[in-house]
Amino acid sequence: MGKLQELQKLQNIIVSCSACKKVGSGKLVFGEGSPNAKVIFVGEAPGKKEAESGRPFIGRSGQLLRSIIRSIGLKEKDVYITSPVKYLPRKGTPSRQEIIHSHTHFVKQLEIIQPKIIVLLGKTAVYAILGVDIPVLKDHGKTYEKNGWKIFVTLHPAAVLRFPKYKSLFESDFKKIKKISKN
Repeated sequence: MGKLQELQKLQNIIVSCSACKKVGSGKLVFGEGSPNAKVIFVGEAPGKKEAESGRPFIGRSGQLLRSIIRSIGLKEKDVYITSPVKYLPRKGTPSRQEIIHSHTHFVKQLEIIQPKIIVLLGKTAVYAILGVDIPVLKDHGKTYEKNGWKIFVTLHPAAVLRFPKYKSLFESDFKKIKKISKN
């Protein structure tokens, strides 16, 4: 079975998961991009626009993310964009329980894609992969290793939109991502 078929099978499992639907709403937002992506960008959870369309990162944060991906010479069709939580959380930011429940599905998605680098966009993504809270603003731009994965931490694009003073940090981090992804 190819990666695309494995991802479709996993997507069907999540659609059938009553626990996922119980804590979230809207359409499943599984992720999009190349199943052979070398770089995967991981956010938090779908927002309202994403839950309506079923596509990740299509609102203002997504426009910023997609723009900066292109600015470092990557093509959206060659990367993968997703979140650890696949449905719109009922209370805004996903709870620890939602993140923990989604972990099995999310890790399986990463195992299928087998990216070279996983870019964690903000605190929720960091907790979903590393299982700890780290001060993202302080530790942005750092690379970690876990389970054979190279993990890069940066700010969530929504934080950059809320606090424009962080845009230069965000851009600097993406220049590092460009270098890492080329190695």
